[in-house]
Amino acid sequence: MKKQKCGWCLGDELYESYHDQEWGKPVYDDQTLFEFLILETMQAGLSWITILRKRQNYFDALDQFDVQKIAAYDQEKQEELLQNAGIVRHKLKIKSISSNAQLFLEVQKEYGSFSKLIWSYVDENPIKNQVENYKKAPATTALSEQISKDLKKRGFNFVGATIMYAFMQAIGMVNDHEITCFRYDEV
Repeated sequence: MKKQKCGWCLGDELYESYHDQEWGKPVYDDQTLFEFLILETMQAGLSWITILRKRQNYFDALDQFDVQKIAAYDQEKQEELLQNAGIVRHKLKIKSISSNAQLFLEVQKEYGSFSKLIWSYVDENPIKNQVENYKKAPATTALSEQISKDLKKRGFNFVGATIMYAFMQAIGMVNDHEITCFRYDEV
């Protein structure tokens, strides 16, 4: 018998694999959190599947998401990234990769880890929503707006409330799997 899944991922092997193995699973590791933060900020204005299909290209182009190396990117590296057809070549997004990495490191210094800051918004416990149909899941919440404002105040870019809610879903801060989905009770 085929397992029931969230409707948004059906019909695309890459989407289904991401859904089954990663989406909504709580992530506390700073390396993975940084990767998702970068990928979600690159998604701004685009579909997630576009970024997911380019994920390996980002991994390769961005030094395996090494936050220390990315924080040190200079103008020459940014220009190189703007020429890379395997990633989204948006000048402001490319520029934000390095500045967001620098700010990520500042948060690590202040809190001991980025994870401590981000998970403090939910007291370390994922929010388990009751989504019956993915089309009715919110795009933003008061909490994603608060996180967005806090990160923007720290200087982060491309961290609007919608992007932050997608980030929260991806890293498991909120469980928005449909209640009939096999992953709903697994994550």
